[in-house]
Amino acid sequence: MKIAFDTVNVYYLPQFIPICDELAKRGHEVKLVCYSNKNKAQAFEQVLLSFGYEFCWVDDDKAARDLYLKEEPDWIFFGNGFSYLDDIHKVSKTAQLGHGIGPKPSYYHKSSTPMTVRFIEGKMRLAKIRELYPNDEFVQVGFSKLDPLFNNTEPGLKYDELGLDKGKPTLLFAPTFNPSSLECFPDDWPSHFTDFNILIKPHTFTYSREAYKNQRKKLKKWAQFNNTYVATETDISLLPFMKDADILISEASSTLFEFVALSKPVIVCNFFKLKWSYRGIFNYRFEKRFGKDNVIYKNIGLHINDYTELRAAIDKQLNNEHLYKEERKNYTQDHVGPTDGKSSLRIVDYIENN
Repeated sequence: MKIAFDTVNVYYLPQFIPICDELAKRGHEVKLVCYSNKNKAQAFEQVLLSFGYEFCWVDDDKAARDLYLKEEPDWIFFGNGFSYLDDIHKVSKTAQLGHGIGPKPSYYHKSSTPMTVRFIEGKMRLAKIRELYPNDEFVQVGFSKLDPLFNNTEPGLKYDELGLDKGKPTLLFAPTFNPSSLECFPDDWPSHFTDFNILIKPHTFTYSREAYKNQRKKLKKWAQFNNTYVATETDISLLPFMKDADILISEASSTLFEFVALSKPVIVCNFFKLKWSYRGIFNYRFEKRFGKDNVIYKNIGLHINDYTELRAAIDKQLNNEHLYKEERKNYTQDHVGPTDGKSSLRIVDYIENN
């Protein structure tokens, strides 16, 4: 079969690549269709070449539609919704694979226009989405992005090359772009944790969007500390960072679900730097979009309301390994699903059988 992967944003690739690998192993033809209006084509050329799959650039979703109508792949994978499904379904079947296990309502609403099938991660999410869209096809498979961690094919980071000390415990700070705790951390915060390695993996949009230039200024300052590695724009996968980290710090990111699925603890930041359209008299917009959804993280791990609480929270969690252990198991079943490293196999089995 010919299978296309609609790569609107390059950060979808960690979800797609394990499936591509399984498809290629079974002799199918894979093509990555990347959007130049959303990504810097030149910056990511080497990243795409490194995967070894055919890829092309299109200007936008209309150009992607025209390409699909011309090439008529058997299946097209999408990481989000798509505006031209009626056209596409005349020539191809479609699969939706969420690009993250996020808390936002958009996780569910992107299925308002049904594709041939949507692959779902955890059992609670499957039950909810079937309730919302009872006539559509949903299949629980787990989260393909995490397969390399569960089947031990992810090599992780090379600490020596990064100037880090393998003998120290490792903190992973993975803030999202909005709402973000990133700008609430001090310029010198790595100096407060000299007994740790610090890995910092910001969202891809932190590097690519003008609105987040102040976040980039922070990253430059933190990168100067010798116990710290700050991911570059082309470090698109979080997997090697998660493999080596002992604890995760984040705020409203689906990374929280992914990390607890590895049976590792998380610290949740309840403080954010909000963009102007969410502040003051516009705070209701923030509450409407994020307030209720962030409740979903209530029992996932220790919460802190200010950076000054971070050290005590980390020490408490690392010195009490059973703290939130059962909650992490429950979150994994509800949101991430099976952790056997075979999500991609189940996905490919489905499309071969249908």
